[in-house]
Amino acid sequence: MYYAVIMAGGGGTRLWPLSRQDRPKQSLSLLGRRTMFQIAVDRLAPLFPADRILVVTSERYADSLRRQSPQLPPENFVVEPAPRGTAPAIALSALHVRQRDPQAVMACLTADHYIGNEPRFRALLAAAAELARHNYLVTLGIAPTYAATGFGYIQRGASLGSFGGFAVFRAARFKEKPGLPEAQAMLADGLHAWNSGMFVWQVDRILAEIGRQLPKLHGVLARIAADPADLEAAWAEAPSTTIDYGIMEGARDVAVILAEGLDWNDIGSWEALLDVLPADMAGNVVIGAENVGVETHGVLVHSSGGRPGRLVATIGLSDLVIVDTEDVLLVCPRERSQEVRALVDQLKQRADGNDYL
Repeated sequence: MYYAVIMAGGGGTRLWPLSRQDRPKQSLSLLGRRTMFQIAVDRLAPLFPADRILVVTSERYADSLRRQSPQLPPENFVVEPAPRGTAPAIALSALHVRQRDPQAVMACLTADHYIGNEPRFRALLAAAAELARHNYLVTLGIAPTYAATGFGYIQRGASLGSFGGFAVFRAARFKEKPGLPEAQAMLADGLHAWNSGMFVWQVDRILAEIGRQLPKLHGVLARIAADPADLEAAWAEAPSTTIDYGIMEGARDVAVILAEGLDWNDIGSWEALLDVLPADMAGNVVIGAENVGVETHGVLVHSSGGRPGRLVATIGLSDLVIVDTEDVLLVCPRERSQEVRALVDQLKQRADGNDYL
């Protein structure tokens, strides 16, 4: 059997001030009327029926996500007692999948990506499952279009041929979020792909790799499997790490399948919406507001505060992000929208900071 696990536990601080502690990125309607999470569930059909789609998230978000996806069985929500990073989250999900089918293949997917070509995405996942059944840990690589420093990179090794029409290579090396000079070199050499954060593998294969590289986490899983009521106490002993650092960098038999033609974007910053949403003749994207602009080009205006259709007037602006909520107005250059996280960090130090987080 083939299962999908959607990772939906993060907060998405780079989309502040719209994304907040109790309103994470995956619960925002950034691309239309459906939330990012609902879109992530919708695009899996018909490859995955609802009973084979699991969601791993935190207690804080579980009820909201259940309400957003009533077609998913309530027991398909895997709730972490506390955030520990993607490696423990995936490990706990793998334990749940193994209990249903020890021979299962599982796809670990995200709740915050834009994928324009959804049929090709499902074809890619089908090909990745075929590859995983050859005992590979499969990661999906995105062809880089610029020297990004916010993504991890995968260096391609020897060719493994083609699966389902997609080129496959051994993964020679993982590099997390390089500096700009290294990112420029990796873009230029043509041997690197962005790490999409999506993976496909046999459930027993990933659990064996966890046992080899993260024995403490493997012990936590054994405790939970023996006594599910011990989840909270056992989870407190789980190490905090990502799947990339904890597993993939040291894993054996890793394959990267090139995810070409997906029209993919990681909605990790406000700038990303300028890349994926329809713009007017001047390259402006306006959501929830009306914009009257003079010599205004390449500007994102997003309003979720005040009355619907709030008028935002601009003069002589280029390549800016303007986000207006009930209590916060954010204005920043488009190319610096990744730095919103620094503002969030500053607010955490203020006595009234939690009022805005």
